[in-house]
Amino acid sequence: MTNSEMHPKVNEYFSKAIKWREEMEKLRMIILDCGITEELKWRLPCYLYQESNIVIIQDFKEYCALMFFKGVLLNDTKGILIKPGENSQTQRQIRFTNVKEIVEMEPVLKDYIIEAIEVEKAGLEVDYKKTSEYTIPEELQTKFAETPALKTAFEALTPGRQRAYILYFSQAKQSKTRESRIEKYMQQILNGKGIND
Repeated sequence: MTNSEMHPKVNEYFSKAIKWREEMEKLRMIILDCGITEELKWRLPCYLYQESNIVIIQDFKEYCALMFFKGVLLNDTKGILIKPGENSQTQRQIRFTNVKEIVEMEPVLKDYIIEAIEVEKAGLEVDYKKTSEYTIPEELQTKFAETPALKTAFEALTPGRQRAYILYFSQAKQSKTRESRIEKYMQQILNGKGIND
């Protein structure tokens, strides 16, 4: 495969002082060598095959990562893919803390990227857990009973927005915290907005 074109906005991203610049630039070169398109999405270098997101470079405080959008569908023969969060259904990361790790893994990384492209070419899709499979917190059910318009508005939200609210409300360990979170977002739900809108 040939080296793809560097996107000007991604060049600008790398020109800024970021903690993992050297590591991320090395990841960029490896990815571009696999012949996919570079764009800046969600303020991060993102790589696409025919308009479909394949992989994104992420920077965190403790590490930088290569995150595969459909990583769950890859054959993780090396056992290096990590679920980024407990509720991540599809994404998987490979994390790095130095350039040496990346250089040593370059052939493996290219294999994973090429496999991710093949997954996209084959049209493989992930079976997502349905919103109905998540447990709606008792406090939210109580609010639905008290305010039927809230239930109607919630049910009109996209499944992804519903899941985001359910997960956020459910993460609180105490009922009081769940109640205050629901109170805080009631108007947003009534306005047909997601938690991050």
